[in-house]
Amino acid sequence: MASVLGVLLLLLVFPLVVSGAMRFAFIPFALSFEAQRRHEDDGPAGCGPLFPEPPFLSVVVPAYQEGPVIDNCLASILRSDHPHFEVVCVDDGSADDTFERMRRVADADPRVRAYRQENAGKGAALNTGIAQARGEVLVLVDADGLFRHDTLTRLLQGFRDSSIGAVCGNDRPVNLDRTLTRLLALISHVGTGLMRRALDALGCLPVVSGNLGAFRREVLEETGPLRTDTLGEDLELTWRVHRAGFQVAFAPTALVYAESPSTVSGLWRQRVRWARGLLQATGLHWDMVGRPRYGTFGLYLAFNTVTQVVAPFLQAAAFLTLAALVAVRGPGVLPDTWLGWLLGLGLITSVLLLLLAVALDRTPGDLRYLWTVVLWPIYSTAMTFVMIEAVRLELGNAENRWNKLERSGTVSVKGLLEDDDRGS
Repeated sequence: MASVLGVLLLLLVFPLVVSGAMRFAFIPFALSFEAQRRHEDDGPAGCGPLFPEPPFLSVVVPAYQEGPVIDNCLASILRSDHPHFEVVCVDDGSADDTFERMRRVADADPRVRAYRQENAGKGAALNTGIAQARGEVLVLVDADGLFRHDTLTRLLQGFRDSSIGAVCGNDRPVNLDRTLTRLLALISHVGTGLMRRALDALGCLPVVSGNLGAFRREVLEETGPLRTDTLGEDLELTWRVHRAGFQVAFAPTALVYAESPSTVSGLWRQRVRWARGLLQATGLHWDMVGRPRYGTFGLYLAFNTVTQVVAPFLQAAAFLTLAALVAVRGPGVLPDTWLGWLLGLGLITSVLLLLLAVALDRTPGDLRYLWTVVLWPIYSTAMTFVMIEAVRLELGNAENRWNKLERSGTVSVKGLLEDDDRGS
């Protein structure tokens, strides 16, 4: 009995098992999305059915203390093959040389304009840039992103019809010089590529990532500006797009490469910020959760709330119960074979999902980091306690601190700093 209970508790403790099972249920939708997208790719190249002619784009780049990375970011955007665009840079009161670097680029290229404001946060900087932008489509990005020459063009292809109000691009780590960032590069194919394909097919993609997202101007005029009082302004804005009756699409081949956290403490701070952003968005849009009025998105929000907010507390309780069982009855409650541990930790399921996700993203080269999957259970267990910490901070009305990553400027992906997009 103790052995059975121990295995059941392991299944609860390690989110890899739970999330892996759920992700398997999304596979048919991910495959149907990919089949349709590749069928569309067989046709003539263009900017998506919604735009018979290439629209004028405004790429809005908010920045705070981004001196080490802003030059490369702007240079990569300016290499875009899209014929009509501008770049609107907004420095959010940086104390380093971020604004001076922006201004030098603006002086050298008429497509770039640089503005400066007192420090007010990313949402406020984006609103400043949007107010100055002239484009029919606004592309909101982060200042550490590196773009391929076809990123903007492929992003526009996500506007499949008039129901699409916003399109989310696909992000990949650029700093692959550490074990942690290599693990994140690998598992992001599942958490980002595979899941976003499935959620797009279901019509309930919940976020247009802040490092690469395109919005039609009339949609932003209807939803209103970004909020400046949340830690997840991109998530909250996406939910407002759904509330306004528009769909959100995923463009998997519109790639941006950005820095991932390279330290455990940096990863923890980032994930806690994301979790607090989810809690804040859920509170602001609680009336959408589980409501069929909002279609599959409303139903998905109920599912997401249970799995992302409630489940971590159940998993933590199971972890403590398992620890108590081991202390009282000894290690006999745990699996006693390697196969038992692999099944209990969900690694077999997770590797199968990973292989499919890598195949869909056409990135077999990333499998050179497959050895890092042994750390996946540790990562997933830590993510359980991220939500608990986020709830604690929210209940304590903690300050909305950005805790942005310190940029290193490390670029491990070949070709991104030149006009060459072989990537990885």
